[in-house]
Amino acid sequence: MVAAGMAAVGVVYAAWLRPRLMRWGATDEEVAGPYPGAELVPGGQRAATMAVTIDAPPGQVWPWLIQMGGDRGGWYSWDRLDNRGRPSAREVHPEWQDLALGDHVRYATRNGPVDAWEVAALEPDRFLGLHGLSDLRGRRLDPEQPRPSAYTEGLWGFLLKQLPGGRTRLVISGYQVVRPPWIERFANYWVYIPVVWPMQARMLAVLKRNIEQAT
Repeated sequence: MVAAGMAAVGVVYAAWLRPRLMRWGATDEEVAGPYPGAELVPGGQRAATMAVTIDAPPGQVWPWLIQMGGDRGGWYSWDRLDNRGRPSAREVHPEWQDLALGDHVRYATRNGPVDAWEVAALEPDRFLGLHGLSDLRGRRLDPEQPRPSAYTEGLWGFLLKQLPGGRTRLVISGYQVVRPPWIERFANYWVYIPVVWPMQARMLAVLKRNIEQAT
């Protein structure tokens, strides 16, 4: 009975749940169309695509994105899980608006903030790309050195598309690769979405709420 139940759960996840979570809020064009940053992750696969429409122009969405970080504005998600309980910003902070290519965006840990992503793409009011490269224990690797046999690499992208009526379409996606390949197949199918979806869906909802309230 237990085995049959687990098999049924696996079928539902594969056939119905996972495909929906992989494209939460996104259109067919946003899922299948081109997305910036593929060249930044050699051999990478397209990651999940999630999107939301915000009733504010791109110029009012952008400041919220570039102030993200464990020692800055947080991640606008479940703060107890991804920001050590520190509340994410509820407004735009001028002192956190100086992000530049090559800067590191930090993540809060029990031992303090650590460099987690490098700013690899920065087009004001249009696209922010955060690049991460680490071994399977989470230790950062030098992107200028040859890749080891086991590592994980990804680009976390935030694309802004202007819509009529002063609105913005925020599309979060990117590219990822995990080596060795057997770990990639397992992680991408069974681990990636259950971990990423609740955090990123919350991020989209909070960004939409905060930006529209501020506007």
